[in-house]
Amino acid sequence: MNIELLCVGRLKDRFFEEAAAEYIKRLGAYGKVTIREIPASPLPEKPSDGQIEGALKKEAEAIKKLIPKHAAVFPLCIEGKMLTSEEFSQLINATAVGGQSTIIFLIGGSYGLSEELKTAGKLRLSLSPMTFPHRLARIMLLEQLYRAFTILEGKTYHK
Repeated sequence: MNIELLCVGRLKDRFFEEAAAEYIKRLGAYGKVTIREIPASPLPEKPSDGQIEGALKKEAEAIKKLIPKHAAVFPLCIEGKMLTSEEFSQLINATAVGGQSTIIFLIGGSYGLSEELKTAGKLRLSLSPMTFPHRLARIMLLEQLYRAFTILEGKTYHK
């Protein structure tokens, strides 16, 4: 199985980089995990709605070029569906059993994802009704992916 995280923005803090590396290492037992970073479109300190929309559109164009045709795409956004860890593991399993060997998760930058990307996926997902920095959302997703695979294997990590 191939899992890709397409993320707007970079991990700038060492502790986020170390956490991501740890989960990617753990996930290596279950498949290939790749993170691709798309540069965030530059915006002024107080951007207008039009400037934000333009930036999101530009980021969406860059992201769409990286999505393989037959991948299962799951955008992360506040309007998405919240799943328990068990439900998330079943979603991963059902996607793989359904014949899709590549799963793509989309994580936007500080202003999220364009509406086009939010509706382009198989299912919109939300990590929480709370708002988190996109860098932390990446770590939370990696942890939940690791937890999902341990649930599917019946390992003791998940309690």
